[in-house]
Amino acid sequence: MQEVTVELLTALAPEVNTTNLLLDRVARGAQRPLFSVQRDGVWHELSACAFLTDVKRLAMTLINDGLQPGDKVAIISRTRYEWALAEEAIWFAGGVTVPIYETSSAFQIEWILRDSGARVVFAENHELRANVRQAAAQLGESVRTHIFEGSDTADKSLIPSAGLHQLMVPASQVDEQLIESRRASMALEDVATMVYTSGTTGRPKGCNMTHSNFAMVAHNLAEHMLEVLGEERRTLMFLPLAHVLARAVQQTCIHGGSVIAHSSSMANLVEDLAAVKPGFLLAVPRVFEKIRTTALATAERGGKAELFLKAEQTAIEVSKIRDARSRGIKARMPLGLRARHALFNKVLYPKLRSVFGGQCAYAISGASALSQDLAHFFRGAGIDLLEGYGLTETTAPATVNQASRNRVGTVGRPLPGTSIKIAEDGEILVKGIGVFASYHNSPEATAAVFDQDGYFKTGDTGVLDDGGFLQVTGRKKELIVTAGGKNVSPGPLEEMVRAGRIAAQCVLVGEQRPFISAIVTLDREELVLWAKANGLGTMTLAEAAINPAVIAEIQSYVDTANLTVSKAESIRKFVVLEDEFTEASGHLTNSLKLKRQSVLDQFEDRIEAFYRK
Repeated sequence: MQEVTVELLTALAPEVNTTNLLLDRVARGAQRPLFSVQRDGVWHELSACAFLTDVKRLAMTLINDGLQPGDKVAIISRTRYEWALAEEAIWFAGGVTVPIYETSSAFQIEWILRDSGARVVFAENHELRANVRQAAAQLGESVRTHIFEGSDTADKSLIPSAGLHQLMVPASQVDEQLIESRRASMALEDVATMVYTSGTTGRPKGCNMTHSNFAMVAHNLAEHMLEVLGEERRTLMFLPLAHVLARAVQQTCIHGGSVIAHSSSMANLVEDLAAVKPGFLLAVPRVFEKIRTTALATAERGGKAELFLKAEQTAIEVSKIRDARSRGIKARMPLGLRARHALFNKVLYPKLRSVFGGQCAYAISGASALSQDLAHFFRGAGIDLLEGYGLTETTAPATVNQASRNRVGTVGRPLPGTSIKIAEDGEILVKGIGVFASYHNSPEATAAVFDQDGYFKTGDTGVLDDGGFLQVTGRKKELIVTAGGKNVSPGPLEEMVRAGRIAAQCVLVGEQRPFISAIVTLDREELVLWAKANGLGTMTLAEAAINPAVIAEIQSYVDTANLTVSKAESIRKFVVLEDEFTEASGHLTNSLKLKRQSVLDQFEDRIEAFYRK
């Protein structure tokens, strides 16, 4: 059995809570910027002191409205400054936050309100308030709803938004003693937030996350990743704040000294990156995949695709040499490679870095597996992709690569105050500062995910290398056992196929079957660019699914993936679907994780066709 522990860097007194992260930030520099907020195309700096003032004003409103210590308050909104303000105010009023994805249906909202007991909701706009009201009608109880955005005629330049401006009491009416009493009423071990799992199977479960989870992770992660986060280093937050990863990193930034900006739309991401010029980013692999393929498409339009590919390969080779050296392996950098890299670092890599705003040196990648070649490419081009690993139940980051200790292909070493153990069956077990308290109203489910030594059973499989770096190999429940008894972990193969330019999703099948097959979907946007570059004109997804050139392109991805495994594990057949996997189709969760069983159920006929003689 493998095991590694990283010792705790910072301990906290039992009477403190997550709000102390903000108070400490104000104490260190009240007038220094904490947030950067966009209004009408202009970005405005907001100091830590100004944010604290608004937090107290909104907290006072909640208390005046009857919020009691421990009451649940839901937030349903895209990522934006008001999200952060609402959550902090709820904590200062002694409440517990319940995040809800803005894409949730009325049925999903009703379940979360019912299970959590939340009867006060912050909704971003009138449309989401209508969804909440529909859910409340299904619930059969009164739910008070506040909205961030005001009427169409309201002043759109206000910080915070018009809806909150109308709601917040004047600063002169804040009862400082009462606010402090409420804020201090929560201790480390009290529940700070209830985060509902994505629900890949059955109803989502509410994870009780404590103030200790957020505060301890923030303190220790900030110190652990000091080179990345940095004092007053800017970041652009665009992942959903309903997801625990974004919120854990946001609290770490509040404590660590970073300046936080928010982008609520992926459509505006490149524009926002150029304006904010972040020093580091938090993102998911799909973002980096899209940036890489977009850069390739741009090169193709300019007749420079071959140059781009040479530059990409050069970056990968340089990064691999650096990675080998980080593992204590002697690796020589050929003069020709060094010269090519220096040339591309003058004429091409800066253009790639400019997409991130021109000042981004690091990016933390989480939520799903990152292609090794993609990580090597960006690192060789000047942006270190630091992969991490965690779940909702571990307050997201349980492990992460550091700037000075980064091994591509791994998800890093444990956070300080965290232990990682590999069980005899290969399952990853976690104990430490980020592990959640319990599932709400479900003691049986809680007991089922902890072993006798108090380790959380992640359901993922992995291995630890000689340096204590974790490599995730797959999901324990997703392990495919073929008719010949071969155990196949689908994740690595799926990742390699999905990394192909026009592939969006790949799902391996083959449980108790004679061989492995795959279901593949296409990336609609990349298909358009790829088809144009290859002289194929325009085609629908249905047309592309049976187009010989498209099939051949997908086959090339499959062939590349098959080179990494034995024949018994290789993909022998595949089908390209004319459909996309989306949240609306029921194949992806709100956090964009694949609902594997949903795919297997819906496309059972296609799967059976693989194995008909």
